[in-house]
Amino acid sequence: MAIIVQKYGGTSVGSVERIYNVARRVMASAQAGHQVAVVVSAMGDTTDELVSLVKSVSQNPSEREMAMVLSTGEQISIALLATALQELGCPAMSFTGAQAGVVTEGSPLSSRIIEFNAGRVKDALQNGKVAIVAGFQGADSNGEINTLGRGGSDTTAVALAAALGADTCEIYTDVDGVYTIDPRIVPEAAKLTEITYDEMLELASMGAKVLHPRAVECGKLHCVTIHVRSSFHGEEGTLVKGESNLERGTVISGIACDENQVKIAVVGVPDKPGMAARIFAALGEAQINVDLIVQSIRREGENDILFTVPDDDLAKARATLEPIVAEIGATELCIQSDVAKISVVGAGMVQHSGVAAGMFQALAAENINIEIISTSEIRISCLIAQSRLQDAARAIHQFFQMDKHPEKSNIASCHTGRNNQVCRGIQ
Repeated sequence: MAIIVQKYGGTSVGSVERIYNVARRVMASAQAGHQVAVVVSAMGDTTDELVSLVKSVSQNPSEREMAMVLSTGEQISIALLATALQELGCPAMSFTGAQAGVVTEGSPLSSRIIEFNAGRVKDALQNGKVAIVAGFQGADSNGEINTLGRGGSDTTAVALAAALGADTCEIYTDVDGVYTIDPRIVPEAAKLTEITYDEMLELASMGAKVLHPRAVECGKLHCVTIHVRSSFHGEEGTLVKGESNLERGTVISGIACDENQVKIAVVGVPDKPGMAARIFAALGEAQINVDLIVQSIRREGENDILFTVPDDDLAKARATLEPIVAEIGATELCIQSDVAKISVVGAGMVQHSGVAAGMFQALAAENINIEIISTSEIRISCLIAQSRLQDAARAIHQFFQMDKHPEKSNIASCHTGRNNQVCRGIQ
């Protein structure tokens, strides 16, 4: 008998009919002899509707009260799913994040899980019930309700799997796995049977929206195998785990595209120590994530510092940087929003050269200019014109023959090292 955690997103529970579909899937797992815990998101667009509702009352609500309202979306989902299971004759019990033992810290709208005291959930499972847990929420040490921000339900599910010592964490969504690229951009994309934590983390961080980076980080830290599957059929999806098939022959696992980017240039920065530190310290204090960074050398003792930030952070970045530009004596602040980031990711890059050259060759063949380049051990990212993103994605995908089975990549086979990390559980 296995312990299984299943997570269903808002689309999967977006109507009463879909809630019953989920209930039947959950019940089938329970009837197969497994102990099943389920994490659900709010129904459909409920969270957006709740945000709008609060904004109709106040354009500047406190984070505490906003969190109080937003947390109700998942509470509706868990109660409805538990009720549907009971109607089908399957014992079930719902839990809010706080009732399930999710302990958080941080601001009310972007908290992090620091403990998962899953005693009540374990008791429900041992008593033959399906435990339904609200994603996206928890409570701090003072009992204040907090929400986890983007990817909160995925993170809740993986953390619950770690706390229960579950055999797997199944993330059910409206796609049936992790693909080499978003099939909406390149219809020939191939579904991966498995991918490593590090590869998935890079893809998620670079714009792939199948899993949130926080959930992948939690899975890696606690050695939780994540199975990304479709909530609309029973086919196998993609396993995200600590190591992949050592003989798979894959150098590139996937391509991520991100249109939510803005390029910022601080022009005419004095060429002396501490200037870059002052700029990025201010951005860090404002909690703005900076991605691609380039410093270009200019004449007469000045440099230009270029970098990208998420489009959502543009207004905050502008307000943060304008006084800094004047303070350090830079010439001007330039902002360009019609850009996009495209990244290739693969563990095989560590031991194989030529990937960067191939990527640049594919872009050059399409006459696509590269504005900024950034790399890690297993990733290469380029900033390009937003209008050429789909052309770039198709060209790179075709160049590396990623429309074929991943093992058929046109770069020689690779041998990746074993993942020797120490597994730690959540108490």
